[in-house]
This record gives sequence, C-alpha cells and structure tokens, in this order.
Amino acid sequence: MSEERNMIPLILTGIGTIIGTVGCLWFYGYLHFAKPEDALLLSDFTMLKTVPGEDYKIALTPAAQVAQCVDGVLVMFDTEQKGLSGVLVNNKKQAVRCMGQETPQLQE
Repeated sequence: MSEERNMIPLILTGIGTIIGTVGCLWFYGYLHFAKPEDALLLSDFTMLKTVPGEDYKIALTPAAQVAQCVDGVLVMFDTEQKGLSGVLVNNKKQAVRCMGQETPQLQE
C-alpha cells in the first residue's frame, strides 16, 4: 500500500513554473531589476530661484523627467526608461511636498 513516488518531475515542474512566471513578469514590465545606472542623483537637479524683475534662462528642450503630485509628495517619472520613478528628496532625505493636494495627516 505504500507506493514510492518519483518526486523529481514534481520538483522540476515547480522550479520551471517559478522561472517561467518570473520571466513573463519581467518581459511585460511588471518586474524590474534595478541597476546602479537607473538611479538619478539629487545633484542632477537644481532649483532656480525666481526674483521679481530678473530674467533667468532655461533650455527650450524639456527634461526627460515628469513630476506629479501623489498624496502630497512630488513623484518623478522618467519618460525614456520604462518603469523608472522616484520621490524627490532633499539632502536630509526629506520628501519634497507639493501644494496641489492635501498632505496626509497622522491620525491618532
């Protein structure tokens, strides 16, 4: 009554399924393996202070990044690299807030 089953095909099927699932998720963009060159440094951005009566010059071509206010925090999306996004922070790792939406409040 105690039959021994060959578990090797079951194990190989499980491993193959996991590898196939990860491959499909990566191919369709739901899984992204971050590389060091994907990171954007804060030093790449500079704030131009506007002074009334003074002119400032900027380039006519827009940057490859787009910013959007999400839950009161400024989130940046890269238009050239699929799936690359991040939160803009200052040198103290504090998120830059935006005034377009209500900032989330801590509920007690």
